[in-house]
Amino acid sequence: MKIPRSIPRVLIAAVLGLGLSSAIAQGAAAPPAVAGPAAGVDVVGASSVPAAFGSSGAPSASGASSTSGISSAVVAGASTRPLRPLTNDIGERIQACTLCHGPQGRATPQGYFPRLAGKPAGYLFNQLQSFRDGRRHHALMAGLLRNMSDDYLREIAGYFAALDVPYPAPVPQPLSEAQRQRAEQLVTVGDPGTRVPACTACHGPAMAGRQPAIPGLLGLPRDYLVGQLGAWRTGHRRAHAPDCMADVAKALSPDDIAAVASWLAMRPAGAHPEPPATAPLPVTCGGLAP
Repeated sequence: MKIPRSIPRVLIAAVLGLGLSSAIAQGAAAPPAVAGPAAGVDVVGASSVPAAFGSSGAPSASGASSTSGISSAVVAGASTRPLRPLTNDIGERIQACTLCHGPQGRATPQGYFPRLAGKPAGYLFNQLQSFRDGRRHHALMAGLLRNMSDDYLREIAGYFAALDVPYPAPVPQPLSEAQRQRAEQLVTVGDPGTRVPACTACHGPAMAGRQPAIPGLLGLPRDYLVGQLGAWRTGHRRAHAPDCMADVAKALSPDDIAAVASWLAMRPAGAHPEPPATAPLPVTCGGLAP
């Protein structure tokens, strides 16, 4: 199907907030049609093409020109739905994050993207730095962060850390009584036999995290918790040395990981991160300095 070059020009101009009249003028001066869309440009389906074009995409008998129908349609749409002005502040610039992590970094119900809002700024900075520097592996995150400086990563981390928004209701999980007891033991007491400390010893009695760099464990999807503990266990996820979470995860069995993740996902969240610990932590962890 043949699509006028003016369509990509006008649509791109609308997305970027450029003047429509100049884009239309440029499109009108372009060749009237090309054989197929330009590379990398999404084209509206045939049912969405204005009436000036037939099903083939070529001008119909009633169409004045190859661009008039498209131009008038875009101008009419722009007059009823004006472009939102951009402020270029940090709230605008983190919109790429919220596409996956949800509005205000609240997380999404898909089961994997974690919550960002309200986590300690030091923890968020460490994770952004780890994605950028290859300690954590995610192609999209690495691509977004590749050219960002530490100062900019701290600005992003500080923005999300300052957000105080409600948590979703916890999701029930199928746990047997034996699994529940094992999970509760690991979270609140630990397992001296395998040298696994209690989760609460580092993440706080309410499991809401500690300033400046220990995250909360509640309000996270079960699948995300399983995935991260599994990644530490296999070496796919790493942190600043000494990597205490890798040691803990390797000491847990797959059944332990599944039970703990399910138990945590069922707990209500909402507490704020606690102040830094006054006593030494039971394990030595890197990356906890302010």
